[in-house]
Amino acid sequence: MDVKRLFLIISLALVSYLMVVQWNKDYGPQAQAPVVQNTLPSEASSANDLVQEDIPQNSTRGDLPNTSEASTSLIEVRTNVLDLRIDPKGGDIVFAALPQHLAQVSTSNTPFVLLERSKVRTYVAQSGLAGVNGPDASRGGRPLFSAEKTTYELTEGENSLQVDLNYVQSTGVQITKRFTLQRDSYNIRVEYLVNNASSETWSGYYFAQLKRDNSPDPTQAEGMGMVSYLGAAISTVNEKYEKIKFEDIQEADVKRESVGGWVAMIQHYFVSAWIPDQNVKQEYSTRSTSRGDNIVGFSSPETVLQPGEQTTFGSNLYVGPKVQEQLESAAPNLELTVDFGWLWFIAQPLFWMLNLLHGFLGNWGWSIIILTVMIKAAFFHLSASAYRSMANMRRVGPELQRMKEKYGEDRQKMSQAMMELYKKEKINPIGGCLPILIQMPVFIALYWMLMESVELRHAPFMLWIEDLSVKDPYFVLPIIMGASMFIQQLLNPTPPDPMQAKLMKALPVVFTVFFLWFPAGLVLYWVVNNVLSIAQQYVITKRIESGSGDDDKKAKA
Repeated sequence: MDVKRLFLIISLALVSYLMVVQWNKDYGPQAQAPVVQNTLPSEASSANDLVQEDIPQNSTRGDLPNTSEASTSLIEVRTNVLDLRIDPKGGDIVFAALPQHLAQVSTSNTPFVLLERSKVRTYVAQSGLAGVNGPDASRGGRPLFSAEKTTYELTEGENSLQVDLNYVQSTGVQITKRFTLQRDSYNIRVEYLVNNASSETWSGYYFAQLKRDNSPDPTQAEGMGMVSYLGAAISTVNEKYEKIKFEDIQEADVKRESVGGWVAMIQHYFVSAWIPDQNVKQEYSTRSTSRGDNIVGFSSPETVLQPGEQTTFGSNLYVGPKVQEQLESAAPNLELTVDFGWLWFIAQPLFWMLNLLHGFLGNWGWSIIILTVMIKAAFFHLSASAYRSMANMRRVGPELQRMKEKYGEDRQKMSQAMMELYKKEKINPIGGCLPILIQMPVFIALYWMLMESVELRHAPFMLWIEDLSVKDPYFVLPIIMGASMFIQQLLNPTPPDPMQAKLMKALPVVFTVFFLWFPAGLVLYWVVNNVLSIAQQYVITKRIESGSGDDDKKAKA
């Protein structure tokens, strides 16, 4: 190649690289850093109150108010893993931040916000008592609870925290809404203690729901190339995990009845889920509001209390990361929200092994590298078979080129001559493809496993890689990956078709551009896999091309 042309290509490549890096700094997606608010904007209060359309349908429910009244002072509740805000009017959780999960890797004290009620986003966990005498169905508005304090915090030495909100109906019925939180747990116990101290019969039912607008997933904006699921889900005895997209909620209501189950709102890495009493038949449903918000929730059977009787309604609320161990302990089948796709039966053992390696190594990057080596070792013989076939095809490449020159455009004679050559040399032309196709399900399962695991979010590797879940900020790994693909092509046989040969040469460039915005953890896997493949393919190719007469025996050894 001409020296001037080489210099020009290197200069253009360097300038292009610097432009992409600068573009990423100026216009690349940045995660929002939500600010913890102790009060709500007064102008947003009316739109965020529960109105009649927000309550699950029930034949015995009373009318609901369309009120503009709302409280402005929120109750703060903090544990070591949760930072909540509860609205005294209704007792809804209108804010939930996760102190152990940062909004951005570069921030030292700004937690990731999962639930939020603000001007820009609505995503809240609501619960109440509706029905004939339920306070949330009263024409006077949602109940305004009172609490002893405005701030509750789990202190050192305490393992649980209890927050009681009190309300007395005009008839004298006493209602306590109780929140119980545990240390190191994202599970919140929400209970209604009802004491019918009146002289009349009380009737009502318990409901809980998650309400979310159609705003994008804030974690998806961190540079993920593939899009993770954003929407609702219902688990019942008949269907353990049913995903319901926001588009489907807007089109038609969904209703399910089941003993046991749960409802959830799912996004990349995080989930919120209401988990009712697993021994009682519940009605699960989805619906949309006139404002376009999406609701998924459940309602319990009607309960009647005679004067002097008491009862307790309750359910659990999980608000946190999609960590499988914690999801399994929270509810049956809740771990299915960690969606590894249709190859989950392969991805799940891979995650188990990756998690085991991390327990020894303490670094997710090195764990990915060791796991890649183990997978490569498992498929060593299959890969060797493919590389032997490629090496043999490369060895007879000059003969194929002579045939092309001899037969020209006569494709029939060219094909016959090629088949005779393959038969003579004992070469299987598809032998290099079949072993690779067999390995593809494992590679795809590993891809989804790395993409879906919250454990890799904000997990550092080394040097400039501070977060394995987002793209390489300087695109070093994608460039190395592209270079490794180019080296692999040098070891592969050149396709006899000129057009096919040009397409193959363009693949490293195409894949490099494609991988620029892939998470660093995924690109790291591809780089290690390519390097190991190059080493194995180089040894096999050199042995077969040595012409020693026992090439195949050496290659198999």
